[in-house]
Amino acid sequence: MVHEQRSEARLSPSSDTEDIVTLLAPRLAYFAGVARTEHVTRAAQEMRMPQSTLSRAMVRLEQDLGVDLFARRGRTVALTPAGRTFLTSVERALAEVARAAEEVRADADPAGGKVAFGFLHTMGSETVPGLIRAFRADHPRVRFSLVQNYGEAMLERLRAGELDLCLTAPVPDAPDLVARRLDEQRLRLVVPDDHRLASRRRVRLAEAADEVFVTLEAGYGLRRITDDLCRQAGFRPRIAFEGEEIETLRGLVAAGLGLALLPPPAVPRPGVVELTVTAPRAVREIGVAWLVGHPDTPPVAAFKKFLLSRRGRLLGD
Repeated sequence: MVHEQRSEARLSPSSDTEDIVTLLAPRLAYFAGVARTEHVTRAAQEMRMPQSTLSRAMVRLEQDLGVDLFARRGRTVALTPAGRTFLTSVERALAEVARAAEEVRADADPAGGKVAFGFLHTMGSETVPGLIRAFRADHPRVRFSLVQNYGEAMLERLRAGELDLCLTAPVPDAPDLVARRLDEQRLRLVVPDDHRLASRRRVRLAEAADEVFVTLEAGYGLRRITDDLCRQAGFRPRIAFEGEEIETLRGLVAAGLGLALLPPPAVPRPGVVELTVTAPRAVREIGVAWLVGHPDTPPVAAFKKFLLSRRGRLLGD
């Protein structure tokens, strides 16, 4: 292998790591191939590239590192101590790249790929398991990475690329998102079983104007819906407690600490009565959202199509 001079500037010892990686990364597989065969011609044949190209790449790699990686003996080469040290890390890095490539290819496999799916806590006990069971009847090998959270947190993860799709409420309206309404869920006024309204089946929300409420924290979609419904009913709710979990709010209602507007429970909760709200119309819209322009893998596209086909019959209540 003949050393050749080149006009490009070499990396200096103070070069940024990002600059080093950008410059060296394309040559690592070449280096590993030459190190494995200890013969430039044989390595070039295995990698199906001109020997001259491979030789130049190795010379430039050494020049950029400022270290001799090979001891040259005619057509054969042997690793120097620095070369052996470098090879250990290069092989580890190439193996990690190969593993990552295999992982993303597996996730995109039409039959057995993965869908990163987010949804509201209230849909975790019945709605989402039922959806996945129905979808897997035709796609039995598709895998799911499931994330439960409140709406805004899921949208943040969607924007960060951590989720492919999410079910959320209210249906978001943002220029960087595509959102489709799928269904609506009735909200009920939940009162303690010894409350003055507990004997009723239906109630106007205005009848609770003088009561204290327990709600989710500001920023949660259901909190915004609660505030808006109370405003439509002509009052601003007096908030006694704020929480992060809907079933915790039901427990607070059962303890007599306030009323709450909540979706129906998966399992009836002792100590409370759930009343139908006749006015204003108390519902929350459930929708599916994804990023504008985000390319779908085949399993994500299939699950998205499935969700959209459930429009109007997403929920069981």
